[in-house]
Amino acid sequence: MTRSFDVVVVGGGASGLSAAIEAAAAGATTVVLEKNAQPGGSSRLSVGSINAAGSSLQKRAGIVDTPDAHFEDMDYYVGAFASRDNLAFRRLLVDHAAETLDWLMSLGLSFYGPTADPPNRQPRMHNVVPNSRAYPYYLGREARRRGVELRLGAQVTGLLRGDDGGVRGVMAMLDGKSVEIEARRGVVLAAGDYSNSAELKRRFRPELEGIPAVNPTATGDGHRMAEAFGARLVNGEVIYGPGLRFVDPVRPGLASRLPPSWWLGKLMQLALNHLPIALFRPFVMAFMTASLGPEASMLRAGAVLVNAKGERFADELQQPGLAIAQQPGGQAWLVFDSRVARMFSEPPHYISTAPGVAFAYLPDYRRHRKDLYHCAETVGALASSLGMSAPALKASLTAAGKAPFHALGPLESRIVITDGGLAVNGSHQVIAEAGGVIARLYAAGAVGQGGALLAGNGHHICWAVTSGRRAGRFAAQRLPSQDR
Repeated sequence: MTRSFDVVVVGGGASGLSAAIEAAAAGATTVVLEKNAQPGGSSRLSVGSINAAGSSLQKRAGIVDTPDAHFEDMDYYVGAFASRDNLAFRRLLVDHAAETLDWLMSLGLSFYGPTADPPNRQPRMHNVVPNSRAYPYYLGREARRRGVELRLGAQVTGLLRGDDGGVRGVMAMLDGKSVEIEARRGVVLAAGDYSNSAELKRRFRPELEGIPAVNPTATGDGHRMAEAFGARLVNGEVIYGPGLRFVDPVRPGLASRLPPSWWLGKLMQLALNHLPIALFRPFVMAFMTASLGPEASMLRAGAVLVNAKGERFADELQQPGLAIAQQPGGQAWLVFDSRVARMFSEPPHYISTAPGVAFAYLPDYRRHRKDLYHCAETVGALASSLGMSAPALKASLTAAGKAPFHALGPLESRIVITDGGLAVNGSHQVIAEAGGVIARLYAAGAVGQGGALLAGNGHHICWAVTSGRRAGRFAAQRLPSQDR
C-alpha cells in the first residue's frame, strides 16, 4: 500500500503540529503521523511556559526587554557544556520567541505573565493557562482547520531512500498494515527526544540507562531513523536529570483535568493578572503538588532520603537520583524533623515551584497531597505509618532532631529531557555524517535541536514551536524539481 503527500510530519507534539500548520498554510498537502493515541508529546506533560523578550505582554506591562538581553542571560544555564552550544540557533530562538508567543496566542492559547524568573534580568516568563494541554488542543484544531490529516497510533518504522540518495518518504504501520507514505517535497522529523531510550542513554550516558523518563514514549525514534539513514547527531551527552519527582496522584487533580477552552484560559489570564494570587493559590497548588518534585535545598537543610525499608542509602548531596533508581521499587522518601518542617512551611524556603506562578510549602502538600504526607510524634510511629522497619529508620536518623517527624514520598528518579539532536542547517535540513544535507529531510524540536543548549525555563517548548514552524515552511516550499 502506498499513500502520497507533499509533506510528511513524523510526530504530533508541539513541533510536529506547528510544522504541519505552516506546511499546509503554504499550500502543501500534509499528514502528521503520531505513534500515541493522543497528540501532544512532551509538550502536554510540561509546565508549558515560554521565555520571550520583547513580547506584546511585556510591552503591555511596561517592561523593556530585548532579544540581546535574553541571549546573554542564557549563559547562566549552559554550565560545563558552554563551548558546545550552537549560538546561531540560540540567536534564532531569542529573535523569534516573541513572534512565536504572539502566533500561539493568535491560535487561542492564553498566557499569564510576564513573571520574574531569576537569574533572567527581566520578567519574561509567560505561563500557559489553564494547563499545558492547551498546546495540542489549539495546535491540533488549527492543523485540522488547515486540512492536515492527523493519524494517531501511526508508528513510523523507517525512512525511504530515493534514487538520488535523499528521502522520498517513510514506512509506517497504519491500522495494522505496513504502508509506504511518499513525501513529494519533504519529511519533517518532529519525534521528540530520547529521554526514555535505554539504547541511546547507554551510548551517551551509560549511568543513566536504567532511569525512566518523565515522558515514557520519548524513545528517540527520529534520532535512530535519521542516523540509520546517515545523519549526524550532536550533543548526545547533554541529558537533564536524573531529577526527583513525587509520584503522580492516583486520581489526577482538577487543574490537570480542566478542558483547555478559550473562555477558561481568558478568565484565568485576567484573574491572575489583575486579582490577588491568594484567591487562586489553592487551585494552583492542586496542580503544582501533583506534577513537581522537591528542591535540593531541602536536602541541604538536613532532610534525609530513605528507601522502602527505612534505610538511608546515599549522600543526599551527591546525585541522589542515581542512587534512588537502584532502591527497591525505584522509590525513596524524604524524612525530616520539626526544624526543617518549620523552615519549609513559609517563605523564603519552598518545597517546589511552578516557574513564575507560585511556590508550594509543606502545608500545601499536607492539604493537597495527603497520599504523600506523613507525620508522627516518634520515629517508630512514623516508620509504622510508612510501613518501614522502625530500627532501620531510627538508624537512618542518627541525629533525630525534635518531634514531630515528617516524611514526604514516595519519590522517583526521572530523566527530564535531552538536548542531543540531529545536526541541521539554518533551513532545518538534516546534515549527513559525510557532509552536506540529506535531500528532503528536515528536523524540528528536540530531534532537530542542532546543537542548541536549551536549559532554563521556557526554552524547549519555544524552540519546538519556532523550529517546527520554520521546518514546515521550508519543507513545503521545496519543489521536486529542485532536487534534480
